[in-house]
Amino acid sequence: MLTNQFTHPESELLRRLLKQTKRIAVVGLSPNPSRPSHQVAAAMQGFGYRIIPVRPAVDEVLGEKAYPDLYALPDMPDLVDVFRAPEHVMPIVDACIELGIKAIWLQDGVIDESAAK
Repeated sequence: MLTNQFTHPESELLRRLLKQTKRIAVVGLSPNPSRPSHQVAAAMQGFGYRIIPVRPAVDEVLGEKAYPDLYALPDMPDLVDVFRAPEHVMPIVDACIELGIKAIWLQDGVIDESAAK
């Protein structure tokens, strides 16, 4: 099992990633301001990141055009932040690999061991 083997990246590596990041696709970004995905994305906007909502059946979130999936994005993000349950992670990881997106961020507690492999 990979769960016991996973360690968070070093703080310095995370700092470098966030300094290089300009565009963040937020998969599962809710239009509801009380949801964690909305609050985190709004905070990231406040820090100057361009947020790209990825959520089917929504036209816009936080003033940004929404897209149904990663394949529909006109420009590739630097980072994909995922607000989905573990059973939905594998296709998102597969899309990131296929599209050449090198950084994906899962929320604490979201673990998909087969996707990690």
